[in-house]
Amino acid sequence: MRLAAVLALCGLALWGGATVAQTAETSTEAPAPVASPLLTLDEDRLFAASAFGKALIAEQEAEGQKLSAENRRIEAALEEEEKSLTTRRASMTREEFTPLADAFNVKVEGIRSAQNAKSRDLARVFDTERQRLLEVVRPVLATLLTERGAVAIIDKRAVFAGFDEVDITDEVIARLDAIYAAGGLAPTP
Repeated sequence: MRLAAVLALCGLALWGGATVAQTAETSTEAPAPVASPLLTLDEDRLFAASAFGKALIAEQEAEGQKLSAENRRIEAALEEEEKSLTTRRASMTREEFTPLADAFNVKVEGIRSAQNAKSRDLARVFDTERQRLLEVVRPVLATLLTERGAVAIIDKRAVFAGFDEVDITDEVIARLDAIYAAGGLAPTP
């Protein structure tokens, strides 16, 4: 009985060695996708690393910089107006100054509200475009599900333990970039 167990272990060791040798010989080929009922996707990386996502992020940053520059110009103008009002206060009665100060405060609040609305609109457009990307990528994901024989794709952040081989993010990015390059997806102006 012991001899049979030793021979079996030797056989497994030899078989394992052959498998390692075969793997080493074929390591230059791309590994075959792992068959798994579950696949993972890093949505944030998909967005940030895809050509569409990069274009949208660059556009968002440019618009954000324009808004920041506009805010700085407005702030400087309001500071000058406030200094002028403060200087003029010494030569005015309370009755003359109060309506001017109140009007200035209303103006500042209106500007603040308008600038905040611009900032919210910029964020809304960014979120809408990100959602549009997810709509475009749905057929790509469905194709990968079929190709891999999987039943679901889950967010990679929800996985406590798993194998990188079931992460399809790079493959989805490559396919999405092909759609983008072909003109099938572009940021909305």
